[in-house]
Amino acid sequence: MGQEASKPRPGTELRVIGAGLPRTGTASFSEALAILLDGPVYHGGTQIFNREPAHIKAWISCWEKTPIRNSKDHDHIMKNVEEIFDGYAATTDTPGAQFVPELLEKFPDAKVICTVRDPEAWVKSMDATANKSLLWFLWIILLPLPTVRHFPKYVDVLQRGRWSELYMPSGDPSTHSTAVYDRHIAWLKKVVPEDQLVFFDVRDGWGPLCQALNVKVPDVPFPRINDAKAMDEFANKQMMDGLKAWAKILGVATALGGVFYVSMSRLTA
Repeated sequence: MGQEASKPRPGTELRVIGAGLPRTGTASFSEALAILLDGPVYHGGTQIFNREPAHIKAWISCWEKTPIRNSKDHDHIMKNVEEIFDGYAATTDTPGAQFVPELLEKFPDAKVICTVRDPEAWVKSMDATANKSLLWFLWIILLPLPTVRHFPKYVDVLQRGRWSELYMPSGDPSTHSTAVYDRHIAWLKKVVPEDQLVFFDVRDGWGPLCQALNVKVPDVPFPRINDAKAMDEFANKQMMDGLKAWAKILGVATALGGVFYVSMSRLTA
């Protein structure tokens, strides 16, 4: 999250489905895929919050259709999947990682690559993210911002939708735990053909990834992007932008109030 959103290239078809959970090196993985595939990569966190409001609303509508209850829900999701990923060579991070079956239905020949890390370290990283993204006053601060104002609702429907469906069985209130991590891995092994599924640790660099994609190792260093730092910088910027927007709104409101008060005083004088 925090980088510039890549733009789709007409005629490009999805070749890699990045099925790793957030905070598993997905930003570095995205940059690596862009180099190897020579095409735009849809990194969920970056795209969701750096695009027009209609984009995040489309994903909200998809989460709201999960768990899928009928053919209309399925068709709605498939329509959005087709439109959103048209022109991209790969996708990484949430929300694509939770819509692997739908992506495989649309792109049956795509390789599914799940980025992995130590489950305990993943939980700690997710804890840090949750502590910031679920602040009760966040929705108020973000309200003046066209796209990120929808972030609190996005998180809410994500958790109540497929995230809960896949990772939070009845009675388990945890949205991120080692059990959640393990359930994601088990789910992928269930829904993805064995010969299409690859698990990849970004710390291993080019070798395993190039082997999985059957491409040559490029003559450039493997990308190393600090996901946590990038997200913190992005979150802080959005908070500041929200506060600045509120300052302007309140400033205008105060000025208008002053004009109204002076006008009324003259009328009643």
